[in-house]
Amino acid sequence: MFRNLLTRCSIFGIACLLPLAVWAIPKAQTAKEATVEQGKFILHKFAQPIGLETWEVTRQPAGFQLNSKFEFKDRGSPVPLTMQFAYDKSGAPQSFNIKGKNSRLSEINQSVVVGDRTIRMQVDGADKSIEKPKTFFPIAGYAPTAQQLMLMRYWLKHGMPATLRTLPSGTVQISKRGQDRFMLDGKPVVLDRYLVNGLIWGRETIWLDQAHNLVALVSIDAEFDHFESIRDGYQSLLPSFLTKAGEDEMASMKEFAGKAHSDPSKTLALVGGTLIDATGKPAIPDAVVVIANHRIVAAGPRAQVAIPEGATRIDTSGKTIMPGLWDMHAHFEQVEWGPIYLAAGVTTVRDCGNEFEFITAVRDGLARGQGIGPQLLPAGLVDGTSERALGVQRVDSDADAQKWVNKYHDAGFRQMKVYSSMTRDNVASVARYAHQLGMSVTGHIPGTMGLVEGVEAGMDQVNHIVYLYDAMQAADKSPMSKGMRKMKLEDLKSFSVTSAEAQKLIEFMKAHHVVVDPTMALWEVVTRNRPSTPIASFEPGVGKLPQELAVSFGTPSEENVEEKEKLELAFKRMLEIVGALHKAGIDIVAGTDQAVPGHSIYRELELYVQAGFTPLEALQSATLVPARVMGMDKESGTIEAGKRADIIILNANPLDNISNIRSVDKVIANGALYDAATLWKSVGFKP
Repeated sequence: MFRNLLTRCSIFGIACLLPLAVWAIPKAQTAKEATVEQGKFILHKFAQPIGLETWEVTRQPAGFQLNSKFEFKDRGSPVPLTMQFAYDKSGAPQSFNIKGKNSRLSEINQSVVVGDRTIRMQVDGADKSIEKPKTFFPIAGYAPTAQQLMLMRYWLKHGMPATLRTLPSGTVQISKRGQDRFMLDGKPVVLDRYLVNGLIWGRETIWLDQAHNLVALVSIDAEFDHFESIRDGYQSLLPSFLTKAGEDEMASMKEFAGKAHSDPSKTLALVGGTLIDATGKPAIPDAVVVIANHRIVAAGPRAQVAIPEGATRIDTSGKTIMPGLWDMHAHFEQVEWGPIYLAAGVTTVRDCGNEFEFITAVRDGLARGQGIGPQLLPAGLVDGTSERALGVQRVDSDADAQKWVNKYHDAGFRQMKVYSSMTRDNVASVARYAHQLGMSVTGHIPGTMGLVEGVEAGMDQVNHIVYLYDAMQAADKSPMSKGMRKMKLEDLKSFSVTSAEAQKLIEFMKAHHVVVDPTMALWEVVTRNRPSTPIASFEPGVGKLPQELAVSFGTPSEENVEEKEKLELAFKRMLEIVGALHKAGIDIVAGTDQAVPGHSIYRELELYVQAGFTPLEALQSATLVPARVMGMDKESGTIEAGKRADIIILNANPLDNISNIRSVDKVIANGALYDAATLWKSVGFKP
């Protein structure tokens, strides 16, 4: 979330030269030997190896000290982190110091010092003292992996408590989920699987061997991206760890899922509300919508719709009924995203790039009813080889393109996504093979080309409005800034969406039927978040986030006057472009790229109205239009008989004020009825 800016975890592993069972000291060590344990983890992002963590435990006069050096490079940006953790011979923490970066754009500087009765803590310069709890463990998020190892050993030694306090803040809940058998180099390996909740926002999966060495960690990093760490020597098992994590984390939500919704096979009748069917027809007051066996049976005025005998009636008087929303730029990187999307009224998401094993496991689990979440439509991510590449699906040749397109197609993907390090020829190869199989192509405009070249190479859709600004600035369509930080103030001041160059590009887009998901809510957070305009001033959803997420949206330091003017003008220009595209009849589909989880889909629609959409047109950008763009408009996108029962019930009418879209009360996803407030609470949000 907030994936391009704030803070985005990993599968980490440990190669122990002398494994410790919980806190026991290996008998082979002598008092003269300083190092008693050491190891190495291979760090991954989107399953791609990007760095290394080395660590060692040394003997000290009062006990032991763990030193960890954790460093990776994410899309060209170095992320270094160091940590020291001291504990006594019984395993009781004495001190903890962590300093460096835990994502491309976030820093961390924390310390914990344990006294006889009190504990002193310092977090980013702020001091605090508390009374010493009976049990606690110092740790600061997903990194480094070695401290997660020590957390697990501490928890095991202290009787596996249901809840464990962590410092400087928070609590964790750890549960043993089962035992897995893998084959490594032809030999069986048996590992214990654990679920950790609360260290990050949501769930992590950890595997320990029989000597309590951490072998793998599947989590998210401080930018809320997939991040994995694997013990050296176990890298070949990464795909198996990813698949198992997705399956088990979905299964962990199954018990709640059974309590959270109605039986989708039962017949429901929504009675008395105002119906916005999203077809473009006028709203229908005092309407009835009948649902049975996952489908809409009938919808229309009460006088014209018969309510079947035995149907469960839901009084929607004074409320508004409309189709479930689509988020066309999602990154479903944790199972917790499922309840969030549904709580927000999003019943279908296009996942714009993910780990193959994880997303297919989650998609298939949701389709089978195992867990909670929207209909999931993944786009198959591919990138070219470079220092800034993302993921492991590399396309550096025509043969590579054919291989990956076929693999994604055979796995049921409808679309391909190209990323920033692709060449024009390889984009053209991906598009050619995708089109032959009936798939479409979306993505970033790679840095080696301009937007026109990307479309001419076969791209059907474009993610992010910034590429449109770049193309409208470039007379020869050569690559431009590829980001707002490199935009020039003088160019922004002189830019006009009515210029000949801009209009020429718009006509090109229209002629090629290019679809755009602008992610304006994300760009607003990027450009406007400062002391004078904190996020809460335009996105009230930040006040409802759990603590683990809220810290990622803190107000940054004031920028210089020119930078502030440039970013504000950049946002204004991009909003003008969205309005011009819409006016020209180019399909705009609502997408968030995560941003403020659950809430940014609302802000996206509010911004479209600011750009010149009518409220109904804004609603259609998240209902009918994406369904049509994805070739699913006969199945979804409107409330009509025969379509999938994806419906939301609002407490106010968004046609009166688009911000009323924020008033979701109930959600029906594939025929199952959910209470929005219950879903929000299930993942730590305030309703």
